[in-house]
Amino acid sequence: MASSIPSSPVRIPCKGILFDMDGVLVSSLGSVERSWTRWAQMHGVDPAYARSVAHGCRSIETVARLRPDLDPDAENRIVEEMEIADTEGIVALPVPGVLKLLAALPEKRWTVVTSATERLARVRLKAGGIPVPERLVAAELVTHGKPHPQPFQAGAALLGFAPKECVVFEDAASGAKAGRAAGCTVVATAFSQPVESLDAANYVIEDLTGVEVESLPGDEGLVLRLTPLARQLLTR
Repeated sequence: MASSIPSSPVRIPCKGILFDMDGVLVSSLGSVERSWTRWAQMHGVDPAYARSVAHGCRSIETVARLRPDLDPDAENRIVEEMEIADTEGIVALPVPGVLKLLAALPEKRWTVVTSATERLARVRLKAGGIPVPERLVAAELVTHGKPHPQPFQAGAALLGFAPKECVVFEDAASGAKAGRAAGCTVVATAFSQPVESLDAANYVIEDLTGVEVESLPGDEGLVLRLTPLARQLLTR
């Protein structure tokens, strides 16, 4: 188990912020697990394995991996309907920091990059009390899902910045790999997966509580201040 002892604070200049949704902005793990358990039971797939594969990945790619003999588009629609119907327990993460951080960010400086469909993303963000960006990157807007870099490349382009000018907040190993491959600086939160699985991230933090934002004058961008876990001193 990695140490959770904080290290020294770091300062990260950037132009834009790209947030994963599930596990970073909203806690929808219960809905995800219930929906994939139902789908797995319908199709003779081990539910535990289905749940482990699904997190952080587009459902259409998860379906294709679990049951390549089925029509991925049709099954993706089934899973989407299950997840949209199941909003029980979806709330802003039960730790301080999420709404405070979003409130400190200029609207044009952040968006959401999610493996969920846009319809599902908007339902979950609304259910969690999260401000919904006018434009976001969802599953159907890319041809390759995480861990491919395309989702975060698209997110950076949506904001009008280069990927190297953006910081990604993720909680999944696949998302951390995607952000790093895109050329972004990746900050992972230790929410849903073991810290050891997040080694693609530049920094790992317990949660968003201690993340502070400074808006620079004019169009110079932002500075994020945070304190990563001490294990980063050994790997970065």
